Amino acid sequence: MLLGRRKLRIETERLTLRPPIHADYRAWSALRRASNDYLRPWEPTWAEDHLTRKAFTNRVYWAQRSVSSGNAMPLFLIRRSDQNLVGAITLDNIRRGPAQSGTLGYWTGEPFARQGYMREAIEATVHQAFTRLDLSRIEAACLPENQASRGLLEKSGFKYEGVAQSYLQIDGRWRTHVLYAALRKDRRGRTAAG
Repeated sequence: MLLGRRKLRIETERLTLRPPIHADYRAWSALRRASNDYLRPWEPTWAEDHLTRKAFTNRVYWAQRSVSSGNAMPLFLIRRSDQNLVGAITLDNIRRGPAQSGTLGYWTGEPFARQGYMREAIEATVHQAFTRLDLSRIEAACLPENQASRGLLEKSGFKYEGVAQSYLQIDGRWRTHVLYAALRKDRRGRTAAG
């Protein structure tokens, strides 16, 4: 599998994207804790042990297995100027065969929001998915009222595709999401003449 052959690392203008490692625990738990109120409306309810070292260790092992098997590409966003953890992005549910697709999810810590970091990360991750992983389609979903996330996806080349009723449990209840996708060779809206 392409992901497992070499160390996964993606460089952008300001960031290094790489899988989580055990040494990230303190930075991750501090950023998640400090951003709890900011993230809660947009995320599934955190488990009781969400911020524990044991839960984080399980997350690191899952990331290692997922990268090795080619099922997912979980990445932390590390700002190169000071090595601060900014957030995370995951290309998950990678499907091969006729689908050649994956699902994108992401979060940014509140102190780093609206500074363009996630747009850099999305564009780099999608580029990696299309060029290195040979995927054809990347899907993403967000709550209809999450204007920041919708704008981010649209600025990153994703196009609105529709609505999924009761798509995910967010903040403790089933929520409808809007669906977006980026295609490697996007022919939506074109005709044979165009």
